[in-house]
Amino acid sequence: MRQRLFQPLCAQEAVMWKRLSDLAIRYGLIPLAHNLIRVYLGLIRKTVLEEDRILRVLEDNQKVVIAIPHQRMFGVIGYAQRFGRFSLGAIISQSRDGDMIAQIVSRLGFHPVRGSSSRGGKAALDALIAYLDGHPAAVHAVDGPRGPKGEVKAGIIRIAQRSGALIFPVYISANRTWILKSWDRFLIPKPFSRIMIRWGDPLHVPEHLTETAFEAMRQTLEARLRTNQARDDLAMGWDHPL
Repeated sequence: MRQRLFQPLCAQEAVMWKRLSDLAIRYGLIPLAHNLIRVYLGLIRKTVLEEDRILRVLEDNQKVVIAIPHQRMFGVIGYAQRFGRFSLGAIISQSRDGDMIAQIVSRLGFHPVRGSSSRGGKAALDALIAYLDGHPAAVHAVDGPRGPKGEVKAGIIRIAQRSGALIFPVYISANRTWILKSWDRFLIPKPFSRIMIRWGDPLHVPEHLTETAFEAMRQTLEARLRTNQARDDLAMGWDHPL
């Protein structure tokens, strides 16, 4: 029964999102949406740990690509402006929905790089690599856009390999959050909740890798994300990893 209920709910959410996107663009509601998101994010308290790790690297003019599971993306939205001076790039879908998202996230401190890893994926990765050629930082959802949840795709390894950027994993957890019925069980921290943002150790990807070494690098990043994210979920009071 759970499986039959799951799919219609996701389809309804997708249709509703498309309608909201069309209305927002048609009637010029992007500034309103942006302001509402900012107010909402202001109700969430943030604790940031080990931030000096990534700031030192960026201030030394080293390029970075931030690795984050798609499930945890909302938690980083209100934090992006902290890196405004580093022009944080992010792949945004070329769809109609992406038009609205691109306009909103650009107001929140991101620089949209248009593309999709599910349609024309190579072009999207090439666009982000080209962006890093002239900018110091980007963020990438390692398992997006369709999962499976938590499974690191090859894309972020290729981005780091071709751009020379260090991969910086970031772990985000909240003590109170809604969990959506989506493929990634997307998290939306509740008002007045507390989120913890913790930076991990950087991962250097050599330019030349054998197929075996490439896969080992991918597995290393995936293991780091899973292990540390589970640890932080438990530390935030959950009795199981989210």
